[in-house]
Amino acid sequence: MLFETVETPGLAQRSYLIGSQGQAAVIDPRRDCEVYLELARKRGLEIRYVLETHRNEDLISGAPTLAEWTGARVLHGPNPAGPVAYAETVREGERLELGQLILEVLETPGHTDDHLAFALFDQDYPDGAVGVFTGDALFVGDVGRADFYPERREQVAGQLYDSLQKLLALGDQALIYPAHGAGSVCGSGMAERGFSSIGLERRNNPLLQLDREAFVARKLAETHYTPPYFQLMERLNLEGAPPPPRVLRPRTLRLGQLQGWDADHVLDVREPLAFLGGHFPGSLALPVDLLPAYAGWFVREGERVALVGDTEAQLHEAYTHLTRIGLDRVVGGVVDVVSAAAHGHACESLPTVDTARVEARLFRRDDDWTLLDVRAQHELAEGAIEGSQHLYLGHLASRWQELDPERAYTVLCASGKRATIAASFLAARGF
Repeated sequence: MLFETVETPGLAQRSYLIGSQGQAAVIDPRRDCEVYLELARKRGLEIRYVLETHRNEDLISGAPTLAEWTGARVLHGPNPAGPVAYAETVREGERLELGQLILEVLETPGHTDDHLAFALFDQDYPDGAVGVFTGDALFVGDVGRADFYPERREQVAGQLYDSLQKLLALGDQALIYPAHGAGSVCGSGMAERGFSSIGLERRNNPLLQLDREAFVARKLAETHYTPPYFQLMERLNLEGAPPPPRVLRPRTLRLGQLQGWDADHVLDVREPLAFLGGHFPGSLALPVDLLPAYAGWFVREGERVALVGDTEAQLHEAYTHLTRIGLDRVVGGVVDVVSAAAHGHACESLPTVDTARVEARLFRRDDDWTLLDVRAQHELAEGAIEGSQHLYLGHLASRWQELDPERAYTVLCASGKRATIAASFLAARGF
């Protein structure tokens, strides 16, 4: 038997490859899907099925590409937002055999209308499910968001509650295999731990301690953010996205080409301190580990991107992240900003400020200065500095004109990374 978890950093996404007696299935593959083929071939397995727990909103599915390469059947749930061009529909109770393993389809709407879970049975252990692939319905320490249908939020939250009861009915012995871990935008309370069981979640997951009425009220009170690129993901995951570029290393741009970048955005993917110390004018600080979470707020479909990094490996990582969310029109990349500055290319810097200075400005109530908090709403609810103004980082891209360019701004977050992104965005617009 083969069981492999494939982690996708940045998106905190988890996909799975399971197999037995020469047959295998992949659950929720990402767009760059060679990894599943390589793992299966090493163990002499044929990928027979590609299973989607739902139409993903936060990354491109690799299902159509994997099906083309292997001839596998792609199976998707009923009630999608439109026809899934590359998939067949499966329904409650259907069973798929993989050698000694059996996967049983469970319809679990709530996160999305088409959501499925797949209960895993081992014929050598007949006393119940050994595991369940829960998609975005049940996570370790959290459950899925239920805000994708605003006009039906109460109904959808109730459906999610009912779906969770169906999962709990599989028994405490069943291990859970969710589609996301901590850091995903599909939930806000996921545990760092990557493993759990139905029994552990039944006893410890705070959302599973609520009755139906309290659960629905809790879900209705949640605040989640929906980046613009989610619409692109939803469309591509109905139509079927093309394979990613075969080479995920951007074309190297020479320093002499810096002034002639044919790009809509210059993304500086270095660490914040490096950007603050020196960067190309007009570039957007977007540290490589935050690209999956925030690039989709600032870069739109079809826009061209140039990358600035410390190393070729960092540019490769950035390109890979962008490819997974469909923003892969990368015209090239540059490393070594220090050399550019030494050769006379214009560079700018951004200052940092200590807390004593901020406190003094707040105390004086400077009329021409604003403390701008770009954290998420749930962080704000845990505590905010009196006198600060809140504008979530993702919303800055569409709402920056609400700010006054005649004022001075100090930008804050929890660590400085998101504040650097926001400050670079505003500085590029003359603030």
